[in-house]
Amino acid sequence: MDERFAAYITNANAVRAVASAVEGTIGPKGLDIMLVDRFGEVTITNDGVTILKLMDINHPAAKMLINIAKAQQEEVGDGTTTATIMAGTLVTEGVNQIIRGVPVARVIEGIKYGIKKAQEIMKTKAIPVKGINDENLRKIAYIAGREHDDIADLVFEAAKLIGEEKLKEKNFRLRDIIIAKAGAENEVFLGLIIDKEKLNKQMPKEVHGAKILLIDDALEPEHIEEEALGTEAGFARYMELREEFKRNIEKIVELGVNVVFVGKNISDNAEELFVDKGILAVDRVSSRDLEKIAEHTGARMIKRSGLKKSKEEIQNYIGFAEKVYEDEKLEHIRIVGGNGKRMATILVGAATSEIVGERERIAKDAASSLQAAIKGGIVAGGGAVEIAVARELEREKERLKGMASYGIDCVISALKRPLGQIVYNAGFNPLEKVEEVIYTQAEKNMDSIGVNCDSGELSDMMELGVLDPAPVKLHAIKAAGEIAEAILRIDTIIKKKDEDMGRANVDSSQGIKDLDF
Repeated sequence: MDERFAAYITNANAVRAVASAVEGTIGPKGLDIMLVDRFGEVTITNDGVTILKLMDINHPAAKMLINIAKAQQEEVGDGTTTATIMAGTLVTEGVNQIIRGVPVARVIEGIKYGIKKAQEIMKTKAIPVKGINDENLRKIAYIAGREHDDIADLVFEAAKLIGEEKLKEKNFRLRDIIIAKAGAENEVFLGLIIDKEKLNKQMPKEVHGAKILLIDDALEPEHIEEEALGTEAGFARYMELREEFKRNIEKIVELGVNVVFVGKNISDNAEELFVDKGILAVDRVSSRDLEKIAEHTGARMIKRSGLKKSKEEIQNYIGFAEKVYEDEKLEHIRIVGGNGKRMATILVGAATSEIVGERERIAKDAASSLQAAIKGGIVAGGGAVEIAVARELEREKERLKGMASYGIDCVISALKRPLGQIVYNAGFNPLEKVEEVIYTQAEKNMDSIGVNCDSGELSDMMELGVLDPAPVKLHAIKAAGEIAEAILRIDTIIKKKDEDMGRANVDSSQGIKDLDF
């Protein structure tokens, strides 16, 4: 290996290895990956970001690729496999061009230009959805949900319940309302699930006309240091605090509060009083869940010290819901019909605990894709739209002078790769099918021509209902370009010296410089 290219080749091999790990999962015929940890715990999935997160990766370039995939998941919630496959191809093709003698700067210049143009072209292909009842949204959920009809129905129904305006809010994520439970029935309802049980079995199982108080703190007397308790003044203060706490708890009862959610511990005295008065209480509720309850019920969170306020002031912190009850079978609390913002929950059933995680991941992908489609429109799926963009990008090469055009070739190869891998996973010849699609799209002037993975025949993906959200595709192209540019800029890899060693020494055959100080 030419030492000049050692770092490039090492990085390309690492990125390619990561891409290879997920490429077999893409498309309707994609298979699952089994990941096993050192304790023998098994995860079976074909979700790209889950595979990447759980892989045991040490190479820095490979870690960069995984971080880009995580960013894709965070931004649009789907498309991580596509982004990873395209990034792997971009880096591999870029390194091939460099080894052939194309200057690195020209390759990067061409890739940047190609990625920018590919995004511009992709935006022109996006078709807006026709409102929240557009059946294309259900098709999006079906494809992203790996062709699970029940999950597509759940996500589509929830979207209609929530409404288009809410789904377009920047900080709202439909995927966050999904919960999967072993033994549950599929369900969508207006309300919340809090994955906790009531504090005491003697508390009521359900409360109608719930008056809800949220305490983002411990519900117990303030503590006194043990040293202070040994003094007369300290003990007097201890007794004073306990008496004050008792009065504060009595205020809750007098205000007619019948449901209490607490962020930390609830003292035995408070628990006993709540049982006596028929109050449903839940302790150790996460801050995130408290926030959701507040939003849905119109309650305001209060600290332990806030209970010192007058009853009239505390009244302003109370929220309301039609019903709060415990589902004993599924071991969670439900809040239905809150007086605050409308909120929905998607409950995904699973036959066994082993498949709960995968069912939840599938549903979250479906929800993310549906929401992305509402925000940015739809495009033909199955790798068809990437081929259409690649075709137009071929014409852009003529506008870019010099050797930078070789960088555009890298982008074109990356855009062809998803379709090639999809048809390969379906058992067909990728070279043959990709060329057929390119020719037929041009001949019929139809960007939606792709491959029917059941028959191998060319078909209109839009007619088949194989659709993808445009924002997912746009972000995948952007993410792939960013990682390729970052990795191709790395000319040399040097191991940093350890704090207790005065040298950086790594085998140069791995593309890392061997330096002695």
